[in-house]
Amino acid sequence: MSTLRRRGGTACLLGLLCLALAAAASLAQTFSETASTVVVEVPVQVVRDGQPVRGLTREDFEVFDGRKKQALTGFEVIDLGPAATPQAAAKAAALSPAGRRHFLMFFDLAFSDPKAIIKAREAALDMVGKLHPTDLVGVATYTSLAGPQLVLGFTPDRGQIGAAIRTLGKPELLGRNPDPLRLVLADQLAITDNTMAATTSESQQQKQQAATEMLQDLVNKSSQAEARAQQASVINLTRSMADLAKLMGTIQGRKYVVYLSEGFDSALVTGSTDETRTTEMNRAAESGRIWDVDSGERYGDSKSLNEVEKMLEEMRRADCTVQAVDIAGLRAVDDLGNRRTGGKDTLLNFAKSTGGELFENTNDLGGAVGEMLDRTSVTYVLTFQPDDVKWDGSFHRLKVEVRNQPRGTRALFRPGYYAPKPFAERTPLEKLLDAQTKVVAGDDLGGIDVAVLAAPFKMSGERAYVPVVVEVDGKTLLAGKQGPTLPTELFIYAFDADGVIQDYLTQTVGFEVAKVQPLLMQSGFKFFGHLELPPGDYTLRALVRNGTTGESGLRIVPLHVPAFATEAALLPPFVPEPPNRWLLAREQPRGDYKQAPYPFMLAGNPFIPSSRPVMVPGQETQLALVGYALGDGQVEAQARVLGLDGRDLGPAAIQVLKREAGKPARLVANVTPPKLSPGEYRLEVKLSAAGVAHTSSTPFVVRGT
Repeated sequence: MSTLRRRGGTACLLGLLCLALAAAASLAQTFSETASTVVVEVPVQVVRDGQPVRGLTREDFEVFDGRKKQALTGFEVIDLGPAATPQAAAKAAALSPAGRRHFLMFFDLAFSDPKAIIKAREAALDMVGKLHPTDLVGVATYTSLAGPQLVLGFTPDRGQIGAAIRTLGKPELLGRNPDPLRLVLADQLAITDNTMAATTSESQQQKQQAATEMLQDLVNKSSQAEARAQQASVINLTRSMADLAKLMGTIQGRKYVVYLSEGFDSALVTGSTDETRTTEMNRAAESGRIWDVDSGERYGDSKSLNEVEKMLEEMRRADCTVQAVDIAGLRAVDDLGNRRTGGKDTLLNFAKSTGGELFENTNDLGGAVGEMLDRTSVTYVLTFQPDDVKWDGSFHRLKVEVRNQPRGTRALFRPGYYAPKPFAERTPLEKLLDAQTKVVAGDDLGGIDVAVLAAPFKMSGERAYVPVVVEVDGKTLLAGKQGPTLPTELFIYAFDADGVIQDYLTQTVGFEVAKVQPLLMQSGFKFFGHLELPPGDYTLRALVRNGTTGESGLRIVPLHVPAFATEAALLPPFVPEPPNRWLLAREQPRGDYKQAPYPFMLAGNPFIPSSRPVMVPGQETQLALVGYALGDGQVEAQARVLGLDGRDLGPAAIQVLKREAGKPARLVANVTPPKLSPGEYRLEVKLSAAGVAHTSSTPFVVRGT
C-alpha cells in the first residue's frame, strides 16, 4: 500500500490553479532554447490506403518553413504498432514529447445530459485502456458557469488518469493535492485502493452513487445556465476551444481532443434545418409578413458562425485533431427525451474540419478508435533549426513533402508552428506549460547548473525518508537581466519504474538580489527538502527555474529505495561541505516525516553534504558512510573510480577511520583519488563485513588548475 503526499508550494504557484483556461495545461514548447536558437520538431505521419507507411528515411522528406527549404538536423522514427521491432518498442519507452501522441479527454458538461456524461466516463476509461503505454492523456471539463477547467495535465500515469475521469475533478470525490504542474490529482493510496472503482461492496456503491449525484448537480447547473443564453454559450464554448488550440499549438507531438458531448443545436449557427419551418418563413417573407420571420432562426447567427470557423482554424493550426464522441448514443433508449436537435451535425463539423472522426452509438470507444490508433502508430520526427526567427509568437507555415512514394501516399503534419515569445511576455499558463514539459520529458537540459543528492533513510513507517539536497550554481541562476527580487522555483518529482509519480515537492524561494548577489556569485544556494517513498527504483527529476528570466535547469537522478526489513543497503558516500559556503534554504515542514531527525551526521555532529563533491587527485577527501544491516565485526573497504560511461579507471586509496555505535551503521573514512584529468567521474565504494560485500557510488568532479 502506498500513499502520495503533497509537498511545498507558494501562493503564486497555487494561484495558477484558478486560471480559467487551465484546460490547455499540459506539455509544451515546441522549441528548445539555447541562447537565441530555436529548434523545431515536426511530427509527421505517412499513410497509404489507410495504413501507416514504415521504413522511410531522412532522405524521403523535405521540409519548408514558408517557402524556404530547411536542412534536417535530426530524424527519429517512432513505431507504436504491433508490427514494431523489439528495438523500436524499447526506443518508444523513452520517447520525447515530440514522438508521443497526446489525448485530451474533454468532457463538455454544458451541452450534455447528466446521464450521458456518467456513461461517457466509462467509455473514456475504455479508450484509455486501449492506448499505447507511451501515449499521454489529459482530462478537462467545460461548463457554461466556469468555462474550461483542467482536471489533470498530460501524463502517462493510468492511475491518475482513471481517478481524473471518474471524478471529473470534483474535490469532494477524491482528495486533491494542489500540484502546481497538474501532474498529480489523487492520493496514490486512494488509487491503489480503487476508491472510485465500481465494485459490488455496499460502501463502494455508495461512493459511486455520491459521485453520480455530484456530477449530475454540476451538469444540471451548467444546463440551466445554457438554457438561459444558448447563443452566448455557443460563443463562449468556441472561444474557449480556440484559446485551448492556441496553447496546444505549443505542445510537441500529435494532439487529439477527444470531445465527449451531445453537441449544441447547429441551427443556432447555420439556421433552421426544419424544411417545413423554413418553407413557412420563406412564404412569409415573400408576402411581406416580415414579423413572422425570425432572421436568426432562418439564417443562423453570423457572429456564432464566425467564432466556430475561427476555432476550427486554430485547431488546424495547432495540429489538433478533434475526435468527436456523440455521447447521446451512450444513454438508454428511454433516456433520450432531452436529445439536443442538431447536436450530431455540430460534432460532425468539428471532427471533419480538423481531420478527425465522429463516433456515435458505441460504448466500446476503445474498439471504435482502434483504426485511428493503428493509422497513427508510426511517427517520423523531423527536426530543423530555422534562421533568424523573431521571438514574437508569430505563426510560421510549414510544408512537408514525401519523395519517391507511390500515388495515394499522404503526409499528415502540422500546418505551422508558433515562434517562441520572451519569457516575460508569456502568460502564467504558458509558463506552467514550459515547466511541465521539461519535467515530463525527462532530459537533462537548461542553462542553470543544478546538482542533486538524494538518499533513502529507514523510518518506522512503510515509506523511506528521502532527503533531497539541490545545489544551484549562482552565476548561471543570475544570468540575464534580473529584477529587484529573484523568485527561484523548484519542482522535484519522483517517478517510479512504471512512470507513476509517488511523491513530489514544489516550492518557490524568493531572494532580494542586492543582498544575496555576492554570495550567489561566489557559489550559489543549496536547498534541503525531502520525499517519502515506498521501496522501489525511481528517477528523481529536479527542475530549477528563474521566475524572472525563465532560464531553467533539469537534473535526472536515479534512486533505489531498499525494502529495509529484508534488504541490506549502503547509502551513497557523503562528502561534508565546508561551512558558510552556500546560501541555504529549507522546505516548508509538512508530511508524516516533518519531525524526522536530521539525517546527515558525522562523529555525532551534523554536516551539510555536497551534491556534487569536488576532489583533488592525490589529496584526501573525508567521507561519511551510512549503511543498514551491513553485519558486525571488522569492516574492509575498497574504492574505485569509474567514468560516466561505467569504464573502470582504477582504484582509489580508502581508509576507514571509525565506526560509530548504533543503527544505522555510520563510518568515517578518507579517500584519495588517483591521477585524473579534469572532468566528471563516479566514486564506487565497497564495504565488506561478516563476509558480505555492499557497494554504492557517488558522482564527483575534478577541476582544472
